[in-house]
Amino acid sequence: MPGENQPASGMTPKSFLDTMIILSVIGILGYFCFEVISPFMPIMVWGLMLAVMLYPLQQGLARRLNGRQGASATILTACAVLMIVGPVAVLGTSFATQVVEWNQQFENHELSISQPGPGVAEWPLVGGRLYGAWSEAATNFPEFLDTHRDEIKKFAAVLISNAKSILGMVLVLVGGLIVAGIMMAWGESGSNALLRILNRVSGAEAGASNQKLAVATIRSVVAGVVGVAFIQALIFGIGLLLAGIPAAGVIALIVLLIAIIQMPTLIVAIPVIMYLWSGPDNSVVGNVFFTVLFLAAGLADNVLKPLLLGRGVDAPMAVILIGALGGMVVSGFIGLFTGAVVLTLGYKLFMGWVAEGDGHTGQAVAGTGESDTAV
Repeated sequence: MPGENQPASGMTPKSFLDTMIILSVIGILGYFCFEVISPFMPIMVWGLMLAVMLYPLQQGLARRLNGRQGASATILTACAVLMIVGPVAVLGTSFATQVVEWNQQFENHELSISQPGPGVAEWPLVGGRLYGAWSEAATNFPEFLDTHRDEIKKFAAVLISNAKSILGMVLVLVGGLIVAGIMMAWGESGSNALLRILNRVSGAEAGASNQKLAVATIRSVVAGVVGVAFIQALIFGIGLLLAGIPAAGVIALIVLLIAIIQMPTLIVAIPVIMYLWSGPDNSVVGNVFFTVLFLAAGLADNVLKPLLLGRGVDAPMAVILIGALGGMVVSGFIGLFTGAVVLTLGYKLFMGWVAEGDGHTGQAVAGTGESDTAV
């Protein structure tokens, strides 16, 4: 019979107090550790995701360099940074030059735009109002700017805010690439350390399976979401350039962002096609060709996504897609990957628990993964 002050479990008040003190110290220490590393979390998470994506390519390059992991990671990271920084610098310089030119033309009352084609007025829903505003601006653009100064200021504020966000994301991406290069250089030891952690958390049998599933999910999202979006934006960009449509690069970038957030790119394709047919100088054959091209680009995700999203992952495509979209809503672009990984792992653990209840203790929903799961 336990004493009055001794719980039935055998834990004395002293041992209970010692346990609570230890847990409190661990909690406080964990909180302060998180506060210390939290400013670097976005870059670290980006680095981990990019390392997982680029690791197969880095390993292929290392084999060509006689197994020199550091040299291959450095070369790959430098090339990736240049591929990002170079175009951003060119676009930024071009945009700044264009803004200065517009400002000079505005001050000299030389800023003007061309008259809209008559077909613009026939566009459904917005054709009449758009044609009227466009015609007013083309007739006397400085007066149009003065009349709509408040609306233009609000629109400019939104553009500046979005530009700052994009610049911040580019800087984080560059930092993430540098971190990814460091991770890839020590990919094997990092993979082993992560495997030990997963084995400790989820057990020796499930640790390796969870690691393979996480790697396969990240690469699946890259191929099924980002890869498909890039293909659609590339097709749009080439078609816009060949069709001679203004601001082709900006429209292609809009298509890329819309495709990544899983909105239908037809909302860009349809206005582009309407603009194409409203021009008086375009040939019918050319318009038909570009119409088919833009419609095919807008609908390409319906064919490519089922082929690429979920490939190599033993989980339904809907789970990965919902995880990617929900993660992006919560955490921004990086949530595409973290959300998909978390929901897929949760799905696997839940279905494994269900299988145990059915008596299939050896059957758990596990990802097939890939052979190069380091990092």
